[in-house]
Amino acid sequence: MGRATEVTQRAARKTLRDDRRDPGPEDGPSGVPADGDGGRAAGGDGSGETPASDGDDGGIPASGADAPASGEGGGRRPRRRMLRWAAAALALLLLGSAGAGYVYYRHLNGNIKQNPLNLGDGKVAEPTPNAAGQTPLNILLIGSDARDSKENQELGGARETFGSTPLADVQMLLHLSADRTNMSVISMPRDTLVRIPKCTDPEDGTVYEASNGRTMTNQSLGHGGPGCTVATWQELTGIHIDHFVMVDFAGVVSMADAVGGVPVCVDANILSRNSRGHGSGLKLPEGTHPVKGEQALQWLRTRYGFEDGSDLARAKAQHMYMNSLARELRENATLSSPNKLRRLAEEATRALTVDPGLDTVKKLYDLSNELRKVRPERITMTTMPNRYVGARVEPTGDADQLFRLVRDDIALDGKDEEPARAEKAAEEAAEEEKGAASAEPAAPDAEIAVQVVNGTRTDTLAAASGRASTVAGLLHEKGFTGTSADTAGSLNEQLTLVRYPSTDLESNALRVAESLGVPESSVRRSTGVSGVTVVVGADWREGTEYEAPEQDDTTPESAEALNGADDSACMKVDPNYTWS
Repeated sequence: MGRATEVTQRAARKTLRDDRRDPGPEDGPSGVPADGDGGRAAGGDGSGETPASDGDDGGIPASGADAPASGEGGGRRPRRRMLRWAAAALALLLLGSAGAGYVYYRHLNGNIKQNPLNLGDGKVAEPTPNAAGQTPLNILLIGSDARDSKENQELGGARETFGSTPLADVQMLLHLSADRTNMSVISMPRDTLVRIPKCTDPEDGTVYEASNGRTMTNQSLGHGGPGCTVATWQELTGIHIDHFVMVDFAGVVSMADAVGGVPVCVDANILSRNSRGHGSGLKLPEGTHPVKGEQALQWLRTRYGFEDGSDLARAKAQHMYMNSLARELRENATLSSPNKLRRLAEEATRALTVDPGLDTVKKLYDLSNELRKVRPERITMTTMPNRYVGARVEPTGDADQLFRLVRDDIALDGKDEEPARAEKAAEEAAEEEKGAASAEPAAPDAEIAVQVVNGTRTDTLAAASGRASTVAGLLHEKGFTGTSADTAGSLNEQLTLVRYPSTDLESNALRVAESLGVPESSVRRSTGVSGVTVVVGADWREGTEYEAPEQDDTTPESAEALNGADDSACMKVDPNYTWS
């Protein structure tokens, strides 16, 4: 061991001894090595149906280790001593460069499981840095319903599914703004119908072809692993995803135990169990109560008993838990003992499956430092706007708007400052001009093959007759003689879009959009088309001149946004699942 390391560790041990003689607050999780994970799983209702797992966030948003300790009087040590304690503990647990410290650090890293980030063929461009050189951070949180161990089987129920292909039953995209002032979370219901792209299993090379039509998004995990869930999200949203974090049932319980109780609220007594034995088993009296361990998992999994018994209600309960956890970590951000800190590190690292960009304790710790910069009042939880298609759901036009806000790094709480927006717009314009100069030139108009589809159908209106043929004729007049109209059916698109399947056709798609007056923001890559495709949206139901609608930067009401500082939120209990 080098002399510098020996001196550092000796000083750290002395600090620990001093602080043990001055006892401080007893509980309160550290945001140290465990923060910045997320994506708790949850799982089936033990029903024998397709199992429903539920993940939460984990110690993700705002660990708050930088928040003031409460009640510093009455024998509690001041903030300065707490920070000295934390630094000493970190030095011993994480930063030892030789001897036992280094061995333990290697041990923690060995606990972390990893998988490739993206198993699909498609890629999404990374966002443009702001004036300070910062870029947003997008992390996909995945909850797996795997029944691949005795512990997961006991927690998840549905015994007939033991060893079956796991499902990504909880999917949440966490977006951290470039300037680190705000955070947005979008939950996608597990039964959302999407097109899963072609994915290749990194372990055995199995190729899973793109889904024929739309299928439930939770099946993406079985197409080679979490990297296929990432690929599915990127294709649907156009949002570049930097990392994923996945957790299973056992991981939720161990992490919830290590972190401690998180207060949740129900407006009536609840027992999530019906006459056939279906349900999470959650039993709570009316009011606000702390949950941890297996009871926290039950809360995150509960569908039967909350509101209408749907996955949408379950996502709302998960958002309440995440917000409450963020507040708890910030309000009670204290450390208690090396053993508690060590346990938190052990449970966090064992619970996670991550991409290679998060495969060490240091990387997770660095991520937690970024996430905890956001205060709870700037955290916004949302559910992807959707509509029912039979027993399933599909994204609506409001979902497209929500995805655009995240792509453009616009805060969902509406508190972005106007000067910052103007600066961002100028940066994007300069970047677009630079990109246009360096991109491959488009083919001559007459050589660009274009297909036009009628997408003017809405929830309340039938498709406008003949729109594909009309716009195809307009393109012919403009010199795009390789244009054809698809009159076989109609789609439901709020905005007029130009889609293209691969990078080599991007310039052609941009040229078509330019000729129609469609903004560049409506030109999107999609493996759901075979060539440049114009989808005439509900915003162009008549006429031959397209006028792009005024851009709305407000969060859609259908996203059911919940602010992280709202401690009054309470789940509505279905009267059929109450007790007295």
